[in-house]
Amino acid sequence: MFDQIKADWAKRPWWMSLVFYFCLYMTFIYMPWDIFIKPVAVDEEVWFGYQFTGWWAKALAPPHWLIYGAGAYGLYHMSSWMWPWAAVYVGQIVIAMFVFSWLYGGNIIAAFIVAGVFSVLMIAFWRARPLFQP
Repeated sequence: MFDQIKADWAKRPWWMSLVFYFCLYMTFIYMPWDIFIKPVAVDEEVWFGYQFTGWWAKALAPPHWLIYGAGAYGLYHMSSWMWPWAAVYVGQIVIAMFVFSWLYGGNIIAAFIVAGVFSVLMIAFWRARPLFQP
């Protein structure tokens, strides 16, 4: 099994493999728990930096599940449609992390820092176009 994981890891850059395995975890472990087991009273989802709770969070979780599943599938196969959509989606995360950190953390410096970290990932996906060619 470790040889298979090692071979799969070598198919893409290390940072992209981390995103792939994160998408796998979210698709097969976290999101099913979040949707089917986690109580509505403690459910939270963040879209575009705005936090939704309760039934709104439950209603907005399935689209997240689909996004993680599509990301896992696309990165596993290194599908050509992943470029530019991976970079665009991470760009949305940059904005969302900035808004969330500012609105709910109240710290503009932290908002810039977290947005900066995700900007590095967005740029890496944007520059990875040759890896997604058929």
